[in-house]
Amino acid sequence: MVNRKKLDPDSSPMAAYGARVRRLREERGWTQEELAERTGYSSKHISGVEIGSRPSTLRFSRAVDRAFGLTGAEDSFDRECRQVRHGVLLEGFPEYVHQERRAIEIRLFTTGIIPGLLQTPGYAQALAASNVARGAITAKQAEERVAYLAERQRILQRPSPPMLFLVMDESCIRRPIGGPGIMSDQLDRLAEFAASPYSVVQMAPFSMGEKRPFDLPVNLVTLPDRTTLCYAESQARGHLERESGTVSSMLTGYHQLAAESLSQADSVAMIEEARKGML
Repeated sequence: MVNRKKLDPDSSPMAAYGARVRRLREERGWTQEELAERTGYSSKHISGVEIGSRPSTLRFSRAVDRAFGLTGAEDSFDRECRQVRHGVLLEGFPEYVHQERRAIEIRLFTTGIIPGLLQTPGYAQALAASNVARGAITAKQAEERVAYLAERQRILQRPSPPMLFLVMDESCIRRPIGGPGIMSDQLDRLAEFAASPYSVVQMAPFSMGEKRPFDLPVNLVTLPDRTTLCYAESQARGHLERESGTVSSMLTGYHQLAAESLSQADSVAMIEEARKGML
């Protein structure tokens, strides 16, 4: 295709939205003209959305949902459009969540905060309420964040969920969020999850010191074709890395981290000890 514009889904939420429209269209073998016929929009409009020069709307999102058979689905364009418009999602995050839903293996490293996939409703609400109190988001956005998190967590409730490898810095279980009751419930949830046949839970203790290879949270997702992608966040945005050399380096660092971390049995013992300290 001669003038095909290369897309960077991580450059903005609009770009991630447009890249996904293009990907789903091409997976079905449709031209922009064919998608235009199915949605009632012009091919020029479709092209503008795909390259990120034309913003998405709820009306357009519902039209492409009907065309792609996504109406009411967890990964519908209608839902994504609402989340982007209301500032629920960090820039670069929508594309990661799409890949997370497809993953057969997920490897996480977190510091300070329990990872979203394992947060209890009380813990998630306490974090969201703190953001509201600081004026970072509105009460409505807080509700949407918590609801969106609950949707993401459904991948762990599937009949064959992805294998989840989790390494948490010790700060995750020592930092009190929402009070003793909420933290106690949250730590119970972690210990319960560690007993799942689809999980490996490890603690990276403070004593690891300089041996800890990462200072920021890291997400590695392995897709059905065994391709691995890496997602990392700064305060302002997230980035989904596909370049094999970079991903390979991050995966090596993750394996080194896991090797230095506590065993699952010792990790669960640390979580239980922290929970007793919350009571």
